[in-house]
Amino acid sequence: MERLTIQTTAQSELVDITSRVQGAVDQIGLQEGVCALFVPHTTAGLTLNENWDPDVKSDLLLTWGELAPPDRRHRHSEGNSPAHIKASLMSASTLILVEGGRLQLGSWQGIYLAEFDGPRRRNVWVKTVAG
Repeated sequence: MERLTIQTTAQSELVDITSRVQGAVDQIGLQEGVCALFVPHTTAGLTLNENWDPDVKSDLLLTWGELAPPDRRHRHSEGNSPAHIKASLMSASTLILVEGGRLQLGSWQGIYLAEFDGPRRRNVWVKTVAG
């Protein structure tokens, strides 16, 4: 298993980790199979989305902020309930097919770490299975 460390720089942001994940697949040497990604955090997640137009990232962050804004009724003592709610809307894991040593993503797809309680140092675990 490979472990990626991602340093985020904002409270909420989407960090394109596609090239880092492809580098991990290259390091492992997988030619055919599945790449599993997992984020061991409760205030961050993973998503696949467009990586061509940066406005997509802005639109996603704007909408997540509207879906889970700070609310004085939140009871979590750390004060980061919106981050937990947003992370619950994401996934902590995803699977990506690998063929010919390359991640099989759509034309405009990228892999993003979704940060909701940063800036922080985040981990992404990469495990591959040949097949």
